Amino acid sequence: MVKLRLKRCGRKQRAVYRIVAIDVRSRREGRDLQKVGFYDPIKSQTYLNVPAILDFLEKGAQPTETVYDILKRAEVFKEFRLNQTKFN
Repeated sequence: MVKLRLKRCGRKQRAVYRIVAIDVRSRREGRDLQKVGFYDPIKSQTYLNVPAILDFLEKGAQPTETVYDILKRAEVFKEFRLNQTKFN
C-alpha cells in the first residue's frame, strides 16, 4: 500500500519536510516513489504538485494525518471530489 507521508529534510532545529508517496513498509527516510510536495512549518510555506497528488489518491494512496491536514488546508480534496463525480 502507498501512503502520502512527510519526509524530514533540513538541518537541526530548522526542519523542512518533503511530501512523498512511499510504500508503507519503508521507513521515514527510505526510498520514495515520487516527491509530490514541500512543507516548511517555520515559514508556513507549502508547495503541492496537485495533479500528482490527485493521481495517487485516485489509485488508493492514503495520506497520514498531518499530510491530510495540509491537503485539506490547500483544498485539494474539493478537486478530488470534483474528479470523482466526473468519472462516475
